[in-house]
Amino acid sequence: MQALFGEVLDLCAVKRGEKVAVLSEGALLQDYSEAFLRAAVQRGAETARVNVAASGNAGAEARIANLDGSALARDTAAMATLMEADFVIDLMLLLFSHEQIRIQQAGARMLMVVEPFEVLERLRPSRALRARVEAAERRLAAARTLRFTNDAGTDVTYELEQLSGPPPACILTEYGYTDTPGRWDHWPSGFLASTGTATGVEGRVVMDVGDIVLPWKAFLASPVAFTIRDGYVTAIDGGEDARRLREYVESFADPRAYAVSHIGWGLNRDAEWRVDLPGIGMDARAAWGNVLFSTGPNTEFGGSNDTPCHLDLPMKNCSLWLDGELIVERGEVVTADMS
Repeated sequence: MQALFGEVLDLCAVKRGEKVAVLSEGALLQDYSEAFLRAAVQRGAETARVNVAASGNAGAEARIANLDGSALARDTAAMATLMEADFVIDLMLLLFSHEQIRIQQAGARMLMVVEPFEVLERLRPSRALRARVEAAERRLAAARTLRFTNDAGTDVTYELEQLSGPPPACILTEYGYTDTPGRWDHWPSGFLASTGTATGVEGRVVMDVGDIVLPWKAFLASPVAFTIRDGYVTAIDGGEDARRLREYVESFADPRAYAVSHIGWGLNRDAEWRVDLPGIGMDARAAWGNVLFSTGPNTEFGGSNDTPCHLDLPMKNCSLWLDGELIVERGEVVTADMS
């Protein structure tokens, strides 16, 4: 474990004299914490172990299903330590949290690591994966519209948000490591995403049988249709799967849960289209050529929607265009620079 974590620290350009903080919660992932700290010390870094008391939804799988704050929000001493660090390793899943944004804006680069070790080992990051993701980023940054379709009836268009300024006001790229101050990443991963303007998403998204619902980690057994108007889901239609999704979103009693969030596509050839793997489902999010349709929060993209209800909905066999240029054709990335 320590050897692999050390390889990732090297990709993250951890060097002598840097301040590396490892954030954990309660008794969770203490073996990861110890291995990262030892690997950082080997590289001459100054280290800090930051452990906060466990909250009611401790654990990555519980937290990804309900992003309603974290124990870190109440620990001012821990936050002060993290904001003074050059590099923060997040073992508690601060995703879409205000605390993560504050740490990034203080200049720390951040890496979230919460998956089981077998998943981390199989989906270890590489410079080749980074090159594919950054090639996609250049295309997405230049685009003004994104459209995607499938044979089930999807046809939706995004007027893309063009953000500028410090993180998180940017396209989200994930390739599994970070050597850039203020930048966040997640190991394992291998995709990118952006958002539409506040009212600039229109159309219909129809998830087909075999598409995946996260955080449930479940295949759909029947199609589910989302009607989208002015950037919000106005109807969720279909059979039993649609009923369950409607009830899930309704259970948060938060109208912001119906906002369309990010959109992007997967670029990791090693990721598997499965729901029976341990962890929070990063294989599905990163799988080669999937289109990742999402609803709920947008704070990772510089927005203000911090609803705890977040659905990531990876879809296979879709086609996707940027400003009319075909990028993904029926689940296959077709541009040479991303291959």
